[in-house]
Amino acid sequence: MRSVAMIENWPVETAATAVVRADGTVVGAHGPTGRQFPLASVTKPLAAYAVLVAYEEGAVELDEPAGPEGSTVRHLLAHTSGLAFDEHRVMAAPGTRRIYSNTGFEVLGDHIAKVTGIPFAEYLRQAVLEPLGMKDTLLDGSPAKDAVSTVDDLVRFAAEVQAPRLLDPRTVLEAMSVVHPGLTGILPGYGHQRPNDWGLGFEIRDGKAPHWTGSSSSPRTFGHFGQSGTFLWIDPDARAACVALTDRPFGPWAIEAWPPFTDAVLAELRAAH
Repeated sequence: MRSVAMIENWPVETAATAVVRADGTVVGAHGPTGRQFPLASVTKPLAAYAVLVAYEEGAVELDEPAGPEGSTVRHLLAHTSGLAFDEHRVMAAPGTRRIYSNTGFEVLGDHIAKVTGIPFAEYLRQAVLEPLGMKDTLLDGSPAKDAVSTVDDLVRFAAEVQAPRLLDPRTVLEAMSVVHPGLTGILPGYGHQRPNDWGLGFEIRDGKAPHWTGSSSSPRTFGHFGQSGTFLWIDPDARAACVALTDRPFGPWAIEAWPPFTDAVLAELRAAH
């Protein structure tokens, strides 16, 4: 794919990217795909996947209490627990507002560690990273934002989400479906979104504008971006996913560079069919 070389024009020191289909075929890659980068919030989909494995193993129920009073595991995964962004402060009743919350994912990690008796980072390794061969991915700290990984590893994860082997496909379908439709909220870096739709650990594109994906991304596109200048999107209509990792914090450069890049990737995927 020629489009992936567009990362050469990004105002960053180092960037790596790859596009992968559901069968694990990498159809395009550029840059040091084996280099470790801090993921920032792209950690969250990995953490969410581990929670869903715990759910399928029977260690946890999605609707069991977790977090503030009235909140559940599902609320925490969907940023509707009412917890503030980065502190243990309740700002709304569960299910009433979409408040993007790192704290919520940290509470979730503590909850999984408590019910399984395994530290969350170790549970993530056993449940997701090791089975997928993600040998260069490591969580050392917050399940909201402290993983490091490579494009090569995240390609394995993106293929798994498109064609699940660790989870029942119905569970993944639930994860990419809107939880509490219609809630408004702030998408970090992009301002107030009405509605601000999320699934279970994955942000859902729907009709959001502005957005970090492309103007031609399907409304069903889901994924996450990180403040370390990273993103992972999966577009079911394109039957492909894209990972991009950089060493420059998210900012106006990313808002400008990422959507045209995604549109170019999608155009090339369409042309190949």
